[in-house]
Amino acid sequence: MEMLRRNFFRLLMVMFAGCGLIASPANALVEININKGNVEPLPVAITDFLQGELGQKISDVVAADLKRSGLFAPIDKGAFIEKISNPDATPRFEDWKVINAQALVTGRVTQEGDGRLKAEFRLWDTFAGQQMLGQQFYTQPENWRRVAHIIADAIYERITGEKGYFDTRIVYVAESGPKTARKRQLAIMDQDGANARALTNSNDIVLTPRFSPNRQEITYMSFENQQPRVYLLQLETGQREVVGNFPGMTFAPRFSPDGQRVIMSLQQEGNANIYTMDLRSRTTTRLTNTAAIDTSPSYSPDGSRIVFESDRGGKQQLYVMGADGSGQTRISFGDGSYSTPVWSPRGDLIAFTKQSGGKFSIGVMKPDGSGERILTTGFHNEGPTWAPNGRVLMFFRQNAGAGGPQLYSIDLTGYNEQPVQTQGFASDPAWSPLME
Repeated sequence: MEMLRRNFFRLLMVMFAGCGLIASPANALVEININKGNVEPLPVAITDFLQGELGQKISDVVAADLKRSGLFAPIDKGAFIEKISNPDATPRFEDWKVINAQALVTGRVTQEGDGRLKAEFRLWDTFAGQQMLGQQFYTQPENWRRVAHIIADAIYERITGEKGYFDTRIVYVAESGPKTARKRQLAIMDQDGANARALTNSNDIVLTPRFSPNRQEITYMSFENQQPRVYLLQLETGQREVVGNFPGMTFAPRFSPDGQRVIMSLQQEGNANIYTMDLRSRTTTRLTNTAAIDTSPSYSPDGSRIVFESDRGGKQQLYVMGADGSGQTRISFGDGSYSTPVWSPRGDLIAFTKQSGGKFSIGVMKPDGSGERILTTGFHNEGPTWAPNGRVLMFFRQNAGAGGPQLYSIDLTGYNEQPVQTQGFASDPAWSPLME
C-alpha cells in the first residue's frame, strides 16, 4: 500500500511539475526528472472477472479505460503466474510482484435470481500485501459496459485520490457524405466511443451541442428552416424547443452551472453580443454591448465569471467578465488569435483554440491569462471540452488533405494524446458530467 502510493505520488509529481499546476514538496522534487518528457504509467494487473465471456468483457473495458488515461499500464495477461479461481481469496502477492504488478484487480460477475447482474471486484496493493478496495454493483445485464466504467472510476479514484471520468458520455456532431454536401447530425456516445447513436435526423446543419449540468438536456444551434437558432433537446423524450424568439441569429449556447440559464450570442446588424436567458421566466439579460463579435461564452464553475472571445480589439482574443457583464478584461496577449474558451470544472484553467503561424493549437491558461501552455498543434485543431475531473481535454482535428474531422483526447501533460473512435467523421465534442 505504502509503496504503491509512493510510486503513484512520484508519478503525479512528474505530471504536475510538467504542468506547473501545483507546488511540489522540496524533498519530492529531488526525485523528479522534468526533462524526461513522458510519464511512466503504473503497472497494474487486471484479471478476467469470473465467470464467462461477460466477465472478460468487463475486465477488458476496465483495462482499456485505465490505459487510455495514460496513468496505468495494464500488464499482458499472458505474463500472469497465478490464475485467479476465487476472487475473494487473498492472492499470492509474490507471484504478482515478480511481474512488477504494483496493483492487482480481481472480480466476479454473476446472475441474480431476478435476472439482474451482480459485479464485484477487489483492488489489491501487491507490495503491501493488502486489499485497497472492494465493491459490488447490481444492474440489468445490458448495462454491463457502464458497470465496467464505474469500476474503472473507483480504481482511478482510489489510487490517484481524484475523481475519474470514465462513466461519462460525449455529445458531438457526426458528419457524413462528401465535403460539398456534408450531412451533420447530433450524436451521443460513451466517452470511449461505444454505444453511439444519432439524436437528430435531418439535413439541417447543427453546431455546438452542450450538456446541461443534470445531463438530461442538450442545448445546440440548428439552421432549421434556414433560420439559425438555439434549441433545447430532452435526451430521454427527444422533445425540442427553441430558446427564445429573437429577430437575429442566435448561436454558441451553453448552460450556466446551476442549469437555470442559457448563455449565447445574438447577432444584430453585423454585430454579435452575449445574452443570458432565464429558462424559468424566459427573461433575457444583455451582458456585452460592442460593435464587435462577442461569442463562445463559458461560465466559471461557481457561476461568478464568464470567459468569452471577442474581436473588439481587431482580432479574436479572450476576455473575462463578471456574471452580470461587469469588468470586461482581456486575458490573452500572445501571437495570433484565440477562440472557443472553456472554463475548467476545477476552476483553475481555461482551455482555448489558438491560431498562429498557419497552425491551430489547443492550449490552456490561468483565468488571469498567465501560464499559457500549448498542449497540441496541427493543421486544424479546434473546440476543446473538459472531462469532469478537469484533467483531460477532448477536441476535434482535421489533418491536411483528410476527408473529415476526427475526435482526440489529450491530458494536461500534453503527452498522452489518443484518438477517440467514432463511426464516421466527428467534430464539436462536449463532455458530460459524471453519470449518477
